[in-house]
Amino acid sequence: MDRARRQRALTLLPICLALAFSLIAVGSSYWCEGTRQVTKPLCQDQPGGPHCIHFRSDGGDNGSQAVQYIWEMGADKFIQCRVHVGLWQSCEENLNSAGEKCRSFQSVIPAEEQGVFWLSVGAEVLDILLILTSAILLGSRVTYHSAGFNWVKVDASVAILMVLAGLLGMVAHMMYTTIFQITVNLGPEDWKPQTWDYGWSYCLAWGSFALCMGVSVTAMSRYTAAHLGFSEQQSAQKGSQNPQQDFAEPESSKGAWETGAAPGSVGQALGKVSRHLPPGAPGKVSMC
Repeated sequence: MDRARRQRALTLLPICLALAFSLIAVGSSYWCEGTRQVTKPLCQDQPGGPHCIHFRSDGGDNGSQAVQYIWEMGADKFIQCRVHVGLWQSCEENLNSAGEKCRSFQSVIPAEEQGVFWLSVGAEVLDILLILTSAILLGSRVTYHSAGFNWVKVDASVAILMVLAGLLGMVAHMMYTTIFQITVNLGPEDWKPQTWDYGWSYCLAWGSFALCMGVSVTAMSRYTAAHLGFSEQQSAQKGSQNPQQDFAEPESSKGAWETGAAPGSVGQALGKVSRHLPPGAPGKVSMC
């Protein structure tokens, strides 16, 4: 493998990483993580459970006049439930069991923000398609070599596709962040997280953006260097042709000097002819 193909093989690695980061981020539900304040249920099935409200009945002999004394007050009546939200679904911790209960993230978004949400999803999908196309183009450049094809244009195509993918990803991430913040403020009460922060999937999505922009800069610099080298080669070829033309000019001038010597011999011939003219003949002789 020559040096150029080795460089393109090294460039193919961050493209594949960017594609993997985007796929993992879009498919996961950890774009944002936080906690939601949930009221504890009464401790009926689990009298000593840590996630329920403890109470004591005191009604004497008449059960209909029983009084329940709740021991938890203030913040003790609530529990912090972990929540994580992705592009497709929102999941929260299930207090009654060890699993989680999930629902569609689209179902909690306000109706006026549904269009922006689908624009964000479309931009994410188009971002993945552009990265995949770049990987296929550059992979074909590495595995298949043909001298008759101008493979320098592949670098320009990869640079354009990757910068478009990076910009689309950036716009999609920013739109999702805006939608999530609006949903936190205007969404349903049984979903709103009290505290939240960005998760590891969100970091992967922005890592894919950084890789896209880095690959774009690398491919464009390689294309620019190849284009400048080709221009210098053409200039050198033109410069090597011009001295040959300059070297042929002295030969033509030499021929001109040789033909320029002809008038001297012609004058000698005319002198000989004038000697044999009669005495009364005119002395002028015209030459064409």
